[in-house]
Amino acid sequence: MVTAINISRLGGGAATLLLATTMLSGLAHAQTSETAPANADPAVTSDAPPATPVAATPATSAASPASQEAAPVVPQRTIRSLRVEGSQRIEPETVLSYTKLRVGQPYSNETLDQALKDVLASDLLATAEIAGVETGDIIIRIQENPIINRVILEGNKRLKNDKILPEIKLAPRQIFTRTAVRADVARIVELYRRQGRFAAVVEPKQVALDQNRVDVVFEITEGPKSKVRQINIIGNELFSDDDLREQMATKQARWFRFFSSNTSYDQDRLAYDQQKLRQFYLTEGYADFRVISAVAELTPDKEDFIITYVVEEGPRYKFGEVTVESAIRDFNGEALAKAVPVKEGEWFNAQLVEDSVDQLSETAGLFGYAAADITPDYIPDREALTMGIAFSIGEANRTYVERIDITGNTQTQDKVIRRELRIAEGDAFNSFLVRRSQDRINSLGYFQDKFEIEQQEGSSPDRVVLLANVEERSTGELSLSAGFSSLERFIIQASIRQRNFRGKGQDAQVSVNYSTYSKSIEASFTEPYLFDKNIALGGTLFRRDYNSFNFIGQDRNTTYQQVSTGGQLSTGIPLTEYWTVSGRYRLSQDNVSLDEATFFTNGVCDPLKAGRYLCEAIGDRLTSLVGTSLIYDSLNSRLRPSAGQRVVVGTDFAGLGGDVRYVRATFDADKYWNVGSGFIFSLGAEGGYIHSLEESRGPGIDKVRIVDRFYLGEPQFRGFDIRGVGPRVQRIPFTQDADGNTILVTDRDQIIDDALGGRAYYLAKAELEIPLGAGAQELGLRPSVFVQAGALFGITEPRRTVDFEQATDATGNLLFNVDGSPTLLALSTPVNTTDGLPLYVNEYTSDAGAELTRLTTCASGYADTYGGTCSGTADNDRAVNTTQPFFERFVGNSAKPRITVGIGVNWNSPFGPLRIDLAKDIISVEGDDPKLFTFNVGTAF
Repeated sequence: MVTAINISRLGGGAATLLLATTMLSGLAHAQTSETAPANADPAVTSDAPPATPVAATPATSAASPASQEAAPVVPQRTIRSLRVEGSQRIEPETVLSYTKLRVGQPYSNETLDQALKDVLASDLLATAEIAGVETGDIIIRIQENPIINRVILEGNKRLKNDKILPEIKLAPRQIFTRTAVRADVARIVELYRRQGRFAAVVEPKQVALDQNRVDVVFEITEGPKSKVRQINIIGNELFSDDDLREQMATKQARWFRFFSSNTSYDQDRLAYDQQKLRQFYLTEGYADFRVISAVAELTPDKEDFIITYVVEEGPRYKFGEVTVESAIRDFNGEALAKAVPVKEGEWFNAQLVEDSVDQLSETAGLFGYAAADITPDYIPDREALTMGIAFSIGEANRTYVERIDITGNTQTQDKVIRRELRIAEGDAFNSFLVRRSQDRINSLGYFQDKFEIEQQEGSSPDRVVLLANVEERSTGELSLSAGFSSLERFIIQASIRQRNFRGKGQDAQVSVNYSTYSKSIEASFTEPYLFDKNIALGGTLFRRDYNSFNFIGQDRNTTYQQVSTGGQLSTGIPLTEYWTVSGRYRLSQDNVSLDEATFFTNGVCDPLKAGRYLCEAIGDRLTSLVGTSLIYDSLNSRLRPSAGQRVVVGTDFAGLGGDVRYVRATFDADKYWNVGSGFIFSLGAEGGYIHSLEESRGPGIDKVRIVDRFYLGEPQFRGFDIRGVGPRVQRIPFTQDADGNTILVTDRDQIIDDALGGRAYYLAKAELEIPLGAGAQELGLRPSVFVQAGALFGITEPRRTVDFEQATDATGNLLFNVDGSPTLLALSTPVNTTDGLPLYVNEYTSDAGAELTRLTTCASGYADTYGGTCSGTADNDRAVNTTQPFFERFVGNSAKPRITVGIGVNWNSPFGPLRIDLAKDIISVEGDDPKLFTFNVGTAF
């Protein structure tokens, strides 16, 4: 649009020249105005019309000085009025505020162009144009950016909406802008690149709706995950490519790594791998090693990366002279130099230098210098290939604890944490006591792992503030465990426990165990600091029902029932930081019984049915027991220790009243080592012996009752079933083979097997916990390998239940089977009533004509009641119980070690902590009951 002006006073040539330059200026200005909206993203579809060009003002040409002299001065134009058209949501004043146009001010093409640029730069408008340039009545016509109705993602399968939408800026009810669209496209592409998908393509589209609204659609083509196809290393001569790749977090994509996330390309991981390579070479003595370049190339199909490292190894160094210079008084540099791990003449190892700095810092901290500045200076001798180390301990003031701040504990009371601190406000700083306090707080189990007490500068250089910033964890435990035993079949155990009851550090627990043959319920409560004194007091109430069992044929039969009801009081008093003495008193009533219908004959326990050892255990006993234990505990954590040891020596005396008298001694010790690289090695040993103070109860009867003895097996001895190790009596029935020969049964489920326990036992174990990668650690997987050895023994061999008579032929000769074993006769035992009257078998015919038998006390005839008047003259046979021959043997009473090896894993699964063990017995004794697989599971709240 060109403005007409009066040119009648100008000459013809000048007029022609002025007209030409005016037209050129207007044309150029029109091009500028048309290209302004072209900054929009071409990928975003829009139906908005192009902006109308602003009117141009004639300008004089600079082509000739003569024409400049002839050109008249153009009068200035003034804005007479100013308004905005097309606004719907945006106030006109808001649009005008982005410009410098004001009524009464002069204007030119340049000021109008700048006004258009300013309003479009606000991102509020889709288009803008200016009219009324000729008259000064300026009109800014606008089209507002639409409002976003919805943001739609299409094609995203690997990254769900909840992962993408929070990361982008566009959202419903916001203003649509092309700038935001471009930024969100770049953000989505970046999210896919972090997932290793470098071929991802995002195409944005908009769908126009009524009322100036749009739906924004991001069409996503995810593409395949870009793997690391190959890792090439150039320049390495001393170590193979495989050795160096082993040090890297990034791994080459191979079929056996389909679960690994480290096979995808990650730029941050690339930088980390360079550091890992350098650390490896520095620990091997190559102090001049450097990575010259690390290049990651994407293959043309964008599916894989090829990473190439160029390295320079350099020569290998040994440690030269090692010195320690200390500016702290009373620190002997020569003595400290001898104590550090770095030794002259050994191969250079940067890790040993770091360990030496830590050791010197710890030593300074023991003497109260919390802020000691320890700097290692490296002195290389490139001709002798040695690296001298000069440790410098800077001057420091003795530091005192100004205050101790505890934060993060929302449930746990401050005093519960402070009573575990071994350093107080105002004390001289001591790094050992700080570390010990840290270990004790970790051992509570109330807070997240790897808790550390931080040190901050105090109000002066000789003051330090200790900050215990804890992160509480769930201290409630709901444990559910299930197992399968060849003896007890399914076993279910459940317990609920709160280890930090009411935030006071109190321990409250209720547990229930249930299986077909054992049931128990137990409730306990412990106050660790009675009346805020360092004295623990706890109590337990329990009821335990245990049904022992065996097999007769294919049928499982309960043997004896043991019911224990009672309670225990216990207390603990610390003697020193590591030593504690504890005491306990237990009162329990034990009742051992047998099913009379099954195991009694004539009202008396029948050894043929139950075994002498079970008949001897029947009865009620009251046990009054007092005991004490001496405990040494220096573990850095009671939940998952990695260093330290724990030793418990205990004695118990039963006989302070009651019916049972014995002395029992026990021992339990564990020691842990952090052997580096995440490996934790542990050794454990336990044992016990019980000695009866009662008189002998007869030949073949052990003075320690069966319910007071030790038992060994699952869970403490992995690789064996519950009570699967130690003395036992097996009653093995006879059967016939295919040829009719009498042989012993070999199926263990058909053997009557009674574990008798022992008076002495020992058990030792060695276990190595194996670290896994970061991904497995996040899942909470902690595998281990272990070996265990132990035995249970020491009871008197019980008397044989019966000696079966050997069969003879008609001439009195002994009969034998084909294999030479004797043929035994069944044993018949007469049956009486509970009143001692003999019973007979009476044969009779029913009304339906069936031949039946019934028991009676009549030797002849029959009486309706036992002891009643007999009617009839037919003689009756004596009623007897027939016991088929069996072979009884006493096995397992040996101190010979049983040895098992196995692997196990602890897993913090989504449904609770899970423990799985696979153990194999490699040395066992006849009669032991091995078990290959066990597991249990629980949860926390």
